[in-house]
Amino acid sequence: MAKNKARIVYSPRQKTIRFLLWLLLVFVTVVVIFPVAYVILGSFKENQELLLGGSNIFPQKWSIQNYVDAWNQANFAVYTKNSLILSIGVMVLSLIISSMAGYVFSRKSFWGKEIIYGIFTAFMFINVGSVSLRPLYELATGLNIHTSLWPVVLFSAGGGQATYIFLCRGYTNSVPRELDEAARIDGCSFFQVYYRIIVPMLKPVLATIAILSFRQGWNEYIMPRVFTMTNDNLRPLTVGVNMLKNAGDGAAAWNIMFAGATIAIVPILVVFICFSRYFMGGLTAGAVKG
Repeated sequence: MAKNKARIVYSPRQKTIRFLLWLLLVFVTVVVIFPVAYVILGSFKENQELLLGGSNIFPQKWSIQNYVDAWNQANFAVYTKNSLILSIGVMVLSLIISSMAGYVFSRKSFWGKEIIYGIFTAFMFINVGSVSLRPLYELATGLNIHTSLWPVVLFSAGGGQATYIFLCRGYTNSVPRELDEAARIDGCSFFQVYYRIIVPMLKPVLATIAILSFRQGWNEYIMPRVFTMTNDNLRPLTVGVNMLKNAGDGAAAWNIMFAGATIAIVPILVVFICFSRYFMGGLTAGAVKG
């Protein structure tokens, strides 16, 4: 005999609250998805149709010519390679720095530790943005690396460390210290405990940091734009796509730029879809544990 499943009975007030929350979620979903849908659908329109505007979001005539023009007019192979170098570089540095720093902040005791950690975490809520661009460019010029992508990799990796260190420290705090002590009895040094014990247990959080930092590097625009002004062959996709706006005859070629933007978002979208379950699990674990 099948077991009767218990039904949850909501009061009229609870039903109203649930309905309002549902409406709020639908509204937020539409607000988030609409700009992306507008760009993707606009990439199939003629430029004149985009410039005239109108209330019809769907193209009057579907065409893939914009994608052909975007691919031919922009050096997408080189731009994609540069974006991959930038994104992978930011990801690798972020994983190494945040996991090491989180481990040190969790396990080591030294003067001023909480003050330094407090300063780090404060930067999760502070966005200096382009304010720091001038001093960073002067620093790169002083080191004679301002004509390459490496300063962008270094500075971008440093920009997200506050959040990443917060996640790593929180998760490391949940790892029993008895494991550290057992490893030291077996002759492991402080660093050996890090890569033999801590790093394998940080995999959920490191997967989250990998996705966040890869996305951060992939979406960088202002800094790569400044550092690649003198060399078109160093431009990543974000900068190269924006250059497509000037590909029209006397008017901004929004249709070609939308096609280039759609091509540019496909890789990061695929990465997120493939690793979304690790992303949510690691983000929750790092923020809650410890």
